[in-house]
Amino acid sequence: MLKENGRRRFLGTAAACIVAAKASLTEAAQASFWEARMMPSLDGATGWLNSPPLTAAGLRGKVVLVEFSTYSCINWLRTLPYVRAWAEKYKDQGLVVIGVHTPEFEFEKNIDNVRWAMKDMRIDYPIAIDSDYAIWRAFRNNSWPAFYFVDAQGTIRHQRNGEGEYDLSERTIQKLLSKAGASGLGRELVSVDGRGAEAAADWGNLRSPENYVGYERTQGFSSPGGVLRDKGRVYTTPAQLRLNHWALSGDWTVGKQATMLNTASGRIAYRFHARDLHLVMGPVAPGASVRFRILVDGQAPRAARGGDIDEQGNGTVIEQRMYQLIRQPKPIAPRQVEIEFLDSGVEAFSFTFG
Repeated sequence: MLKENGRRRFLGTAAACIVAAKASLTEAAQASFWEARMMPSLDGATGWLNSPPLTAAGLRGKVVLVEFSTYSCINWLRTLPYVRAWAEKYKDQGLVVIGVHTPEFEFEKNIDNVRWAMKDMRIDYPIAIDSDYAIWRAFRNNSWPAFYFVDAQGTIRHQRNGEGEYDLSERTIQKLLSKAGASGLGRELVSVDGRGAEAAADWGNLRSPENYVGYERTQGFSSPGGVLRDKGRVYTTPAQLRLNHWALSGDWTVGKQATMLNTASGRIAYRFHARDLHLVMGPVAPGASVRFRILVDGQAPRAARGGDIDEQGNGTVIEQRMYQLIRQPKPIAPRQVEIEFLDSGVEAFSFTFG
């Protein structure tokens, strides 16, 4: 299995995030693999944002960058500073960036959620809504994020799965634009400064892989008695957690894709080793809000707070999205985080790290 830094692979009906050593096809191998493969149809989109519907035939004469996303994916979020910069820098030279939003979780199928997320992330290039996975299948795609570089004749000339190799990707854009007749491109590359969740991962200190909270794909669940599937139960947290293990306390229902808090004051505890800790979560009821509080090794996070909490660890769940809870200052060490929800009605989907 080909592995990438922070790569999510789609396997049948399941997806997983793999944090591993970078291993990708060489440029020559990719050129051979994609030789004479035309850009597939975009007709499977269930809707479009920021644009009327686009077609592969209508894009002939343009260089096209197609990027697959799902808006709660940290691996895709960290590529955004580059994609926004490329879209802006090369739009007058003939580059068209098209985002294909293919949802991982059910809430990402909600067009209002996607519309809000794209606006919040300052994305103004065209977005194809791919809730039925039609475009995903047409491209034979298998990861979030994934990038397909298409020349002016409609042929895919390069592919990139996962984060990284941004210089090579931009050189590919320049090369395809130059062959299409664009002038005044230069050789300079964009310079970006990712902020918040968009900042590059601290790969050297990353010892915790993505983990799901629903029973279908979770690992390391440590509450005594294990999981009772799809039924409410009062859970407890063991005295100690091993690295990359987690537990619940309070009255929760562990579902296939997400875990829902039934009564107030439930907790999730997780022992991790990474600079950043994120949790994909949201209110069960649309428009509701759920207050929460974070402790790191039993203390308020203060300097280790993430972008979605204050120094005392207080935050509120309002939207269905990824929340950045912890950003450790150096030195990075194993920590145990406890998330106490002061209100009921929250559902948690997955932990990611950076």
